[in-house]
Amino acid sequence: MKKLLFVYNPYSGKGLIKSHLYDIINIFTAGGYEVTAYPTQAKRDGMRKIIADGSRYDVIAVSGGDGTLSEAVKALMQLGIKIPLGYIPAGSTNDFASSMSIPKKMKEAAKAIVEGVTFDYDIGEFNGEYYVYVAAFGAFADVSYETSQVSKNRFGHMAYIAEGIKRFPFYTGYNIKLEYDKGTIEGNFIVGIVSNSTSIGGMRKLISNNVCFDDGLFEVTLAKTPQGAIAVQRLIREAATSNLTEKDFVTFKTSYLKITSAADIAWALDGESGGSHKVVEIKNHKQAVSFIVRPDDKTAEQHLLHALSSDKEKESAQ
Repeated sequence: MKKLLFVYNPYSGKGLIKSHLYDIINIFTAGGYEVTAYPTQAKRDGMRKIIADGSRYDVIAVSGGDGTLSEAVKALMQLGIKIPLGYIPAGSTNDFASSMSIPKKMKEAAKAIVEGVTFDYDIGEFNGEYYVYVAAFGAFADVSYETSQVSKNRFGHMAYIAEGIKRFPFYTGYNIKLEYDKGTIEGNFIVGIVSNSTSIGGMRKLISNNVCFDDGLFEVTLAKTPQGAIAVQRLIREAATSNLTEKDFVTFKTSYLKITSAADIAWALDGESGGSHKVVEIKNHKQAVSFIVRPDDKTAEQHLLHALSSDKEKESAQ
């Protein structure tokens, strides 16, 4: 039998995994896996477990919020091996699951791991630390890790939005210099997002166009600092409707960027604190982690199209 390591956070979200644990393990076992289940005991415990034992397994599956998933990715990147990684979302927002169309119902997500195919997903590196889908600074960025777990469990992603709106008037923006693949940008920005996702903080419309999860490029969105109440309202309206105008936003794709500022800027990585920095370097590791997705997903179809395109390019080169 193939071996599967199942690492789960028993307290993530509302702790629903406790009532689904038997069904999940049974689905894995019926699917032909010898399962080792490991409940995490503290922050980064899942990461330590995967680093210590992950190489002995054919598949790794994790359940929890975005933080649990991020730990698994960090561990696999440190191991430097492509072990297929499955995800059963159990958090309050689950941005990654939304982007990759992973079922929100736990038993369905477990079945998708057993029946799925692998998809090689781009991973980010932030000053030497790996992250899965988003690095962000400014308004809303620190909200994700400062919002109480009680509020997250009760209100889901609306807890983030409510807390962010409450703080918005107190942000004055940051003067930054940004160097990227195609040049340099300087200015004052209230928000900066470097992502590989169609869902940020539960908001699916903010970045939804032309996102490709395996092209080696980040989607970068910078919101210019608004001057006055009317400008603030316009910026929020544009973000909510995914109508990002050049007057209020700067958007582009890049595989690398360096951001320099005179003052420390607080960052969030996958909804967790990324620390405060004056200089930040972010790199894209193309197709670095193999996630398991449903074979009928648009992501799996995208992977097939990408493979066919690569084959055609090789034939043309010959």
